Amino acid sequence: MWIFMPIALYVSYYNVCKESKTSASLCQDEITDRDAMTAMDQILEVNRKLRAPRGLSFREGDIAIPYMRSAINCPGNACLWPKSVDGFVYVPYILSPLYDDMERITIETGMQEISSGTCIKFVPRTHEGSFLDIQPRYGCWSFLGQTGGSQTLSLQTPGCMWSGIAAHEFMHALGFVHEQSRSDRDHYVTIVWKNIMPDHIHNFRKQVTNNLNSPYDYSSVMHYGRYAFSEDGGPTIIPVPDPYIPIGQRDGPSALDLHKINVLYNCGK
Repeated sequence: MWIFMPIALYVSYYNVCKESKTSASLCQDEITDRDAMTAMDQILEVNRKLRAPRGLSFREGDIAIPYMRSAINCPGNACLWPKSVDGFVYVPYILSPLYDDMERITIETGMQEISSGTCIKFVPRTHEGSFLDIQPRYGCWSFLGQTGGSQTLSLQTPGCMWSGIAAHEFMHALGFVHEQSRSDRDHYVTIVWKNIMPDHIHNFRKQVTNNLNSPYDYSSVMHYGRYAFSEDGGPTIIPVPDPYIPIGQRDGPSALDLHKINVLYNCGK
């Protein structure tokens, strides 16, 4: 019973704020001061009017999948990038010449934030058959894991030009879904279904995930923000048992994000 009491108080407090115009700004500040705009918040803002390219659909806001595919998860390790005999995992990429110097630095910083703490190495493509084709298309999005051949990873300018957003999409390309999609998420967050835009309820479905024996990470760069897909400004995700724990961020991979990459790819770090 004690677990649910803070959530009830939080939702009640939100309702009081909503009904009082004079105190609304103060209430909003108190509720959200721990939740600055996250990488996922910005991604959803950029992707708000995005139409999927022909033959694709988007799940969870920024994961591209072939239109006829019904799930975003990949079985076993089928979508992992291969490990080299030297112990590193090389992810070849092409970076569009349409990016200017500062944009290239931002994207490469997102790569470095992952490489510096893992065995993942992003390398310019030479002759490799499977590679990331990083393009300033409409929106911020990626396929899940390695798909084989050329796979687009879109980082629109200027909307997606945060290194944390780049790292977020690179983690999708490495095979990671959003943190709150974990199969065990109901132990750590409550989804406020009534506050979600009806057309986006599907984005909050749990996935069949390998949680890698890792703790749930409220600070993951892969976590939705508190108000993701909100219909009326109310919270759609509330942490439990402490509803005021900040969720999501925009600074880059958390320590647990890097740990999970190391476990998934058997980096030995």
